[in-house]
Amino acid sequence: MKNLKRLILIILSLVLVGQAQAQRYLPGQRGLQVTVGVVDGFQLKKEDKQAFCFGVAHSTYTKGGNRWVFGAVYLEKKHLYRDILIPVSQITGEGGYYKQVLADPSKTVFLSVGASAVAGYETINWGKELLFDGATIESKDAFLYGGAVSFEIEAFLTDRLVLLANVRERMCII
Repeated sequence: MKNLKRLILIILSLVLVGQAQAQRYLPGQRGLQVTVGVVDGFQLKKEDKQAFCFGVAHSTYTKGGNRWVFGAVYLEKKHLYRDILIPVSQITGEGGYYKQVLADPSKTVFLSVGASAVAGYETINWGKELLFDGATIESKDAFLYGGAVSFEIEAFLTDRLVLLANVRERMCII
């Protein structure tokens, strides 16, 4: 057991040798962003609408701490109709540019403002037009496009792990 601990310590020391610390927002640096969020408030009660989103994105940093972000987002809202919730889902691809506005001297917390182009597909009740009581959904599934404006605060927990708080407004045309 003692030899195993020593071996792990030696391997970790070799792996960590030469790594730069606190090198953040360098040109060419890349990152993977995984997001989970709420839309229009989130209620667990069946009587209220429910809405959530999740996504994945790839970011590449440019000069001055700015970055390009490209990714995909799944957004779902459920609307109450009698005793059931009808899902309205959007699957979108996004690409945008984020400008660093503010950073603390230790390069731990950053504030960025961004704009993105959005394009995707919206489906209502996954294409099922006829409801349980014979009513018909008249809205059709459709492609959508538009844009988004975002405000982000990034806090580096470690050199490789970032906590991201994001406020975003999407404007889409169907």
